[in-house]
Amino acid sequence: MQGERRKVKDSSLYEDFCCSVFKQLDLGNERQSFYIAYSGGVDSHVLLHCCASIPQLKGRLTAVYVHHGLQAEAESWAEHCEKTAKDLGVEFLTLRVNAKAVPGESPEEAARNARYAVLKSLIKADDALLLAQHREDQLETVLLQLFRGSGLRGLSGMPERMAFGAGVMLRPLLNTPKQAISDYAQTHQLSWVEDPSNQSNDYDRNFLRNAVVPLLKQRWSAIDKTVARSAKHCADAQVLVDEVADELFGAVFNPVDKTLCISRLAEHHSHSQQLVIRHWFRHRGLKMPAQAKVERILNEVVAAAGHRDPVLSGQGYSIRRYRDKLYCLTNLSGTDLHLPGGRQAGKPGVTNLSGTEPQDRVWPAGQASIKITDDRTLSCVPSSKGISRERWQVATVEVRFRRGGEKIRLPGREGRHSLKNLFQEVGIPPWERDVMPLIYLNDTLAAVGDLWISAVFYSEKTKGCISLLLQS
Repeated sequence: MQGERRKVKDSSLYEDFCCSVFKQLDLGNERQSFYIAYSGGVDSHVLLHCCASIPQLKGRLTAVYVHHGLQAEAESWAEHCEKTAKDLGVEFLTLRVNAKAVPGESPEEAARNARYAVLKSLIKADDALLLAQHREDQLETVLLQLFRGSGLRGLSGMPERMAFGAGVMLRPLLNTPKQAISDYAQTHQLSWVEDPSNQSNDYDRNFLRNAVVPLLKQRWSAIDKTVARSAKHCADAQVLVDEVADELFGAVFNPVDKTLCISRLAEHHSHSQQLVIRHWFRHRGLKMPAQAKVERILNEVVAAAGHRDPVLSGQGYSIRRYRDKLYCLTNLSGTDLHLPGGRQAGKPGVTNLSGTEPQDRVWPAGQASIKITDDRTLSCVPSSKGISRERWQVATVEVRFRRGGEKIRLPGREGRHSLKNLFQEVGIPPWERDVMPLIYLNDTLAAVGDLWISAVFYSEKTKGCISLLLQS
């Protein structure tokens, strides 16, 4: 009788897990491949074991071990994971990453970023990455976000489903209690690895898991369930906030140069302005700024007098204004006044945020494009008007940068115009002017980036012309 009860319990447990997995997966899409982030720990082993027993996943499942190289045991863990996957008839893959933390990044964050980056490159269209995070992981995440002063998005915790790479990330066990996972592992006599670093309370999440959550559960035994419910409420509220933010953002955002219109932004209440700034950072793929940083952006940059040029720098970006636009200059776009060695834009040695100092250079004959900096390329493309291809091919073509005092005569306009006045006329921000490539043909200024072509070289032949294209 006891054996029969055990079988019923085991069957029920298995069915519960299969149900959790099934509801997340689109098993009808035969093109979809499924990857399980498999660390060798009990949680990911249980997920792998469950998925390996689902007939519809046969031949479509791959266990992926990310080798961080941070612990001596990592190599033996990889071997254990490979053997386990092989025994279950599942494909296996080891991905090695550099998880060394950079300044301002915690070891946990560095490992997570490295892990997600390499996994993201693996997931193609229609593919799904499965993670084994459970309800107590959600509890820890929400508590960490609460202690860090996060807003609704942070307190929403981890979503069950989200876009990842070209496919999706799924957490089919997110509503499953940790005890159920442990019961499943023991019932099926699974063998898993134990990471000794999990016992170190030096890491915030471990401190919560080992010291704080057990104490909380003594008082509130269902805290993982109730906090998960609160996270869901926050997530639902965030959806509504995002809808409002989308509308506000769309009214002030310029998609051409990714700037915000300051006068339109100023029409809104400060709370709405903060919402737009945060939405802007998210749109740019930047780390969400702290509340104090958002307030400084609004008070020191947005509210600054129009003639001033304040700069507010952060982690890999600078916020500044020009005329009626608010710019966010990242490591891969624009330039900045705060440069290595204290150099200033507009002075000798000007550089851009990518750290590359633009250098005068000869454009190699017959070459269709030339790198200006690490992140910008200048190309010549066929056109019905522009510089005559014949003149281009026989000339010595050089790319130079401003030294001051340059002038150019434009087609259809009288006289010669200083580049300074032309830049002001079309609203080119000051920090972009000194890294604008100037194209010289036989020592004569022929073009300014892809903005203007000198009347001396301008032609409107139906065929046989080229125009210039500057790309980042």
